[in-house]
Amino acid sequence: MKLLEGKVAIVTGAARGIGAAIAIKFAEQGADVAFTYVSDSSAEKAAALEAQLVALGVKAKAYKSNAGDYAACETFVNDVLKEFGKIDICVNNAGISKDNLLLRITPEQWDDVMDINLKSVFNMTKLVMRPMMKAKSGSIVNMSSMIGMRGNAGQSSYAASKAGIIGFTKSVAHELGSRNIRCNAIAPGFVETDMTSYLTEGEAGDSYLKRIPLGRFGASEEVANATLFLASEMSSYVTGQVLSVCGGLNV
Repeated sequence: MKLLEGKVAIVTGAARGIGAAIAIKFAEQGADVAFTYVSDSSAEKAAALEAQLVALGVKAKAYKSNAGDYAACETFVNDVLKEFGKIDICVNNAGISKDNLLLRITPEQWDDVMDINLKSVFNMTKLVMRPMMKAKSGSIVNMSSMIGMRGNAGQSSYAASKAGIIGFTKSVAHELGSRNIRCNAIAPGFVETDMTSYLTEGEAGDSYLKRIPLGRFGASEEVANATLFLASEMSSYVTGQVLSVCGGLNV
């Protein structure tokens, strides 16, 4: 039997990169998948991913929705409940970076990063917890980052948002554990995606590579594998934890 057979999963920010890899991995393991994308430029990729998931034999639907906007999230979650009937898994993956030295970052840039990276996790978790509480079951997986654990020059806003996710995750685990709802976080290291290409290429990339014991950057599928573990019953006694998928960068 597949690990997520009969489950309904939400994945935010899944038109590409890690989010898309997670959606595919979940569908391969039998889950029906509702996923979001935010910009018109991602619509074509989202449609292609939806078709790819359906071809795997599951129900899947792409929704244009801004995870940083509470009202938009409320509409999205209500639509998913109407369309899919329940929500068993929520992966809060939506994220952006607007890197700059603190001296130069604007309040608007800071707020944008906080809204998409951190407020989105509040929005979605608050909205999916009610159907999960009724079902007395659920798994919430929040995408943090190694940068949230160690910081990085030029990434104060990103680091702060991802560190906030860790504190939020642990608090939610305390609050919802008695209802059999688990909440965990994943802290990827340097994973090769469109969003991180500027960090993994050139001299900067060479410098980061030297710090990674496994000697290479990660792949989106490797983060998806860890997410599958936390979403499935394989991790039924795991909550409030941060799983680093970083090639040993944290040691």
